[in-house]
Amino acid sequence: MPTITLPDNSQRAYDRAVTVMQVSASIGRGLAKATLGGMVNGKLVDAAYRIEKDSNVRIITARDPEGLAIIRHSCAHLMAQAVKALYPAAQVTIGPVIEDGFYYDYAYEPGFTSDDLVQIEKKMLALAKADLTVTRTVKTRDEAIRLFRDMGEEYKAQIIESIPQDETLSLYSQGDFIDLCRGPHVPSTGKIKAFKLMKLAGSYWRGDANNEMLQRIYGTAWPDKKSLKAYLQRLEEAEKRDHRKLAKKQDLFHFQEEAPGMVFWHPKGWAIYKIVEQYISTKMQAHGYQEIHTPQIVDQRLWERSGHWDKFRDNMFTTSSENRDYAIKPMNCPCHVQVFNQGLKSYRDLPLRLAEFGSCHRNEVSGSLHGLMRARNFTQDDAHIFCTEAQIQDEVAKFIDMLFKVYRDFGFDDVIIKLSTRPDDRVGSDAIWDKAEQALAHALDNKKITWQLQPGEGAFYGPKIEFSLKDCIGRVWQCGTIQVDFSMPERLDAAYISEDSSKQIPVMLHRAIVGSMERFIGILIEHYAGAFPVWLAPVQVVVIAITEKQIIYAKKTSETLKNHGFRVEVDLRNETIGLKIRDHAMQRVPYLVILGAREQAQNNVAVRARNGEDLGAMLLANFIQRLHNDIACLGRINLED
Repeated sequence: MPTITLPDNSQRAYDRAVTVMQVSASIGRGLAKATLGGMVNGKLVDAAYRIEKDSNVRIITARDPEGLAIIRHSCAHLMAQAVKALYPAAQVTIGPVIEDGFYYDYAYEPGFTSDDLVQIEKKMLALAKADLTVTRTVKTRDEAIRLFRDMGEEYKAQIIESIPQDETLSLYSQGDFIDLCRGPHVPSTGKIKAFKLMKLAGSYWRGDANNEMLQRIYGTAWPDKKSLKAYLQRLEEAEKRDHRKLAKKQDLFHFQEEAPGMVFWHPKGWAIYKIVEQYISTKMQAHGYQEIHTPQIVDQRLWERSGHWDKFRDNMFTTSSENRDYAIKPMNCPCHVQVFNQGLKSYRDLPLRLAEFGSCHRNEVSGSLHGLMRARNFTQDDAHIFCTEAQIQDEVAKFIDMLFKVYRDFGFDDVIIKLSTRPDDRVGSDAIWDKAEQALAHALDNKKITWQLQPGEGAFYGPKIEFSLKDCIGRVWQCGTIQVDFSMPERLDAAYISEDSSKQIPVMLHRAIVGSMERFIGILIEHYAGAFPVWLAPVQVVVIAITEKQIIYAKKTSETLKNHGFRVEVDLRNETIGLKIRDHAMQRVPYLVILGAREQAQNNVAVRARNGEDLGAMLLANFIQRLHNDIACLGRINLED
């Protein structure tokens, strides 16, 4: 007779074992209708899962993140069922949930076309409408291998053969379709209400380029049609904001095959880069950081001692000279320890905050490269704080305050915070990890910050807090991080002299606010759709002379603006005023100063805002004050301006 404790701490007693769905039905018919699964004692299970002992239970619906994952996983099976119904010769392989959707890889020799996707989606709609019951069964490994081989599903049989011999496997069936899966899944296909197949792509069996080529179908699934429509609209908006397209229109940067994944910055793009760098540098100096610069190429032995060689060697570019092996640095931390190690340090020197805009290289797979968002060469706004255990709380708190201020200035007010704890593959003792994880959790709690737990997602040397920003169309970008590291300082012989004259190992806090400078600039381009706030715009004002008679006046006005520290261009082309305005409007320049005979005679300037508003004639001094006011607003200016 199990007693069920619900999230509100209310309890329900039953005279026999019950399923999650029965618990849901006993609470209310509406909840039962919405139920997709349950969380029983922290484990995500099907709605048909039997509860035989006292348990904590949370009902999962489409409103829960877990419910959305169940829908998407079930939709991958629905797609596979539709494919098998339409193309019996196709073999199913692997079909996981991914961000915003799912995919499934198929072995199908003729290959699918975009027309096939239309037919598959129609079949999926019919199968969903049929509301087929989804049933879980259990088989031994050998039974499952025989079953799938008899079905002609050789790839699925190979997957099962890689599973340990004594493993018990769960299979899910709906209608005449059966698939290997851990689950959980929706109770019936009718629970899958809104989906769309998105695109085709190539893939390799088991992700190995030496294996046979497969075909991947991507899809997305949502709780309802309204959510699906909103997502598709976000994709459409994101396409318009693609930083690579905007960079071409606005002449910011480019990539080319001679240096894959490495940016060729143009003057305007580099101006944005330097503005961001200077802003962050100023903030770090105000918070007691000292900037340093360390080598790009470092002896392989240092990376071996730090532990990075074992973890990252496949992503490191290497070279050799005079019988020595080197690596181009993929991160800055071991080099910062070398700076700390120069000269004897006392407890009075701590905390010591060393910062570097460190250029890093990582040998990312070419297929994963995505403009500024994922590059092989990038610069981190990296810093490392060497401190005592007693100083951790205060340093983390100060960093969080600085980070929130920076994000607000760039126009991001919605920040998601997650604490990532120890991964399976790590260095350091459990006792050290306990201390590090507790330090970060206490720092967040002391700031009264809402945060989420990410078990197992920490770095190999320590836990971390991750800070993700949400942009103006709702996309989430993980940028900032602070990590507590008790291990690397010891591995690299860092030490200081404590108050009692004993030699102690400092704690090392790894921290970054924007992460990759390149990626952050890509985020800014897309967030603002290239229409940067005045303080960030590479060109803040363009001065346009209507005729040749205003050329001297235009040059004088431009020089005055430049002398006040503004970024100004002057357009003296022998073109129509309409063409000039259109050209600069495409560049999303915040202000155009248009000078004709009247403005010259009255010693005024006619100002046009980026949104097309004619601000009329004004004294140049008044326009300069307006620019100063806009810059003072930083990123908090309206995105429509």
